[in-house]
Amino acid sequence: MKVVELCVYALVLVPAAVVVWRRPVVALYLFVVGLALHNAAMAAFYGASVRGSTLTAIAAWKEILLAVALLRVARDSARARRLPFTPRLVDALALAFGALVVVYALVPQSTLGGSAGHRAVALALRHDLVPVGAYFLGRALRLTADDLRRLAWTLLGTAAAVAAGGLVEVYAVSIGWWRGNGVIDYFHRHLGYDYHGTGRRLEPGGAVYGLPENFIYNVGGDKPFVRRLVSTFLSPLASAYLFVVALLVATALRRHRAIVAALATVTFAGLLWTFTRSSLVALAAGLVVLAALRRKPLELGAAAVVVAVAVGWAHVFPKIGPTGHFTKVDVAYQHRIAKGGPSSKFSATSPNEPSLHEHWRSLKDGVHTMAHHPQGYGLGNVGQTASRTGTALKAGESNYTELGVELGVLGAIVWLAWGLGLFARLARRGLADPRAAVVAAAFAAILALAVQTDVIGDPWVAYCVWALAGAAIDRSRT
Repeated sequence: MKVVELCVYALVLVPAAVVVWRRPVVALYLFVVGLALHNAAMAAFYGASVRGSTLTAIAAWKEILLAVALLRVARDSARARRLPFTPRLVDALALAFGALVVVYALVPQSTLGGSAGHRAVALALRHDLVPVGAYFLGRALRLTADDLRRLAWTLLGTAAAVAAGGLVEVYAVSIGWWRGNGVIDYFHRHLGYDYHGTGRRLEPGGAVYGLPENFIYNVGGDKPFVRRLVSTFLSPLASAYLFVVALLVATALRRHRAIVAALATVTFAGLLWTFTRSSLVALAAGLVVLAALRRKPLELGAAAVVVAVAVGWAHVFPKIGPTGHFTKVDVAYQHRIAKGGPSSKFSATSPNEPSLHEHWRSLKDGVHTMAHHPQGYGLGNVGQTASRTGTALKAGESNYTELGVELGVLGAIVWLAWGLGLFARLARRGLADPRAAVVAAAFAAILALAVQTDVIGDPWVAYCVWALAGAAIDRSRT
């Protein structure tokens, strides 16, 4: 059966790889759409009994297409005996970060005090290098104005479709379906995540696992929880990142404004239903950047409106959002872990709200660890990689502290310098080019989100945002 499954997979992947080899820009369209569907598709395959190494091979389509595209632009560059772009300081910073990641992958864990195994190191290597590869692909493509416009339409259309599907799902599909459709086993048994959200199951030995905790918003105690839009990403956070980027990029679309407005409205509704408060703040930050670059007070006013909506929605959504009920196993587990946790009396904006409390605690712990172990622990000891592989977790949540704990203070500095340098270059380009301005705004929003979450752990962000940023820092071809 594995042979049949892999043959069918090859029949799809090989033609896609051939098209990408002929026109590497096609990879960006495939990433924008394909990565929005990736998690739902992989979970569906798992539910259809496509498991183990076969499913891992299928999930690698994105790495394969990125490699094909990079090989093609590298071959063209070698034949032309020149780079496809003018080297800049930001390119050197990207190379320096990539080189540091490779060096840390080769340094023995025992030397650094880490405990990650070979699988964890490999996963972390991929996690850290994908943005570098995507960035250089974008740099090499030198997109035309028409390419950028088509990508913007593709991005907005994808976001609106994901939002519409998610809005229907949270009202039309019961939470019980999610508990029993194979998603829990996909996350736990295939990917290795140890989630303890609703739908918890008891394993022999007393272990408990369930849906990701952020599938829902727990209002406290044993009250009915509020469901959040997860859609095809199977995550409210990843869905929200797509929506934020799409809404900012959509401001560059000047034609068919009625269609743009309709798609943006659906996308914004999807963003609200993810109930990801940090993403609304990041959207406002992106609008402020856009207003500064394009010198339009209207966008500054839009940022103020988004902030006001974020504050109001934090209070309104827990009261009007779609609800669900905990199972008996859920309730028993919550009672067992409640002792010593944050107070059960909180609002969505109070400091002791569990999600805000956890983000703040993880950020402080990460900074503390980085300060006391400045050489880093090596790849695989932080974030989702450590969680997936059973490695002792040294830091989580923030990209900045995760990379600092993994690659040392030097790694954090290089990562930060690359990110800020890339943003500065985009902003400079955006003063003259409205297309670069919207990418600068979207990139600024992502950098802000990275303070409290692992944004590059979301493949859609790592591939699409960094590729778009790389493509936009120089003048587009006409």
